[in-house]
Amino acid sequence: MKRKAKTMGATQSHNASSAAGPSASQSQEELFPLPLEILEEIFLNLPPHQVVKNCRLVCHQWEEVADSESLWRERCNREGFRPRDGSKKPKDWRLFYFLTRKRRNLLKNPRGEHGMKNWQILENGGDNWKAEQVLEPHPNETVQKNFVTSYGMCKKSQLINLEKENYNPSLMDQFQPDIKISDWYAPRWDCGCQYEICVELLNQRKEPIRKFAPETVYFEQWNDQKWNQMTYVFQNYGPGVRYIRFIHGGKDTQFWAGWYGIRVTDSCVEICPPGDT
Repeated sequence: MKRKAKTMGATQSHNASSAAGPSASQSQEELFPLPLEILEEIFLNLPPHQVVKNCRLVCHQWEEVADSESLWRERCNREGFRPRDGSKKPKDWRLFYFLTRKRRNLLKNPRGEHGMKNWQILENGGDNWKAEQVLEPHPNETVQKNFVTSYGMCKKSQLINLEKENYNPSLMDQFQPDIKISDWYAPRWDCGCQYEICVELLNQRKEPIRKFAPETVYFEQWNDQKWNQMTYVFQNYGPGVRYIRFIHGGKDTQFWAGWYGIRVTDSCVEICPPGDT
């Protein structure tokens, strides 16, 4: 819907000195006589953080435009940010814009393309962790490598510092955006194995606030070795979340030398707009 045009600064000053120029008593609105439609177009061509941090503080009219649904809906449209479910409209288009703009996988080296880089090894049993080419084609054709476990328990982890990833405490506490977890895992067809995952939301002291730790998944020998996806979404988790700890792993259950245990790849932790997971 088009915004009805109206001008800023329609009020005339009754101060006699106004003829010589604007006086200190004049409101800021009188200094910027722009129709709101034009002002909105200007804001659409400015960096978004500048609109929020600077422009909206100038005067009431600028604040109105900077906070308007139409501004952020149009910004999303121009930059191609759309809800994944087209039938659902965001309740807060500005929040949707900024969270979509930031959205990315917060885990580093999730597919083993750089060996074990960025991962902390918690347990390295049997013949240790190994990164190798996928044994079974992954549903996502771009995934060509995975991590594989051995005959002793293998676990690895990453600790995500949300503030370092540009998710500041006020954003996390006030809006509590959805936190989506995803992990792909697969067995070998000729060997039984097990898979485990644990993801924790931690406070500033790195103490758990919420935890996702489903039961261990077991695979029998002579299975179809297909890829499986584990997903979970943290919602309404309360204030104080500053870190996310991601842990996964497993082993083979037949104690065969080599790498016959569970395979994992394409692990993902995302901060998402509410309801857009």
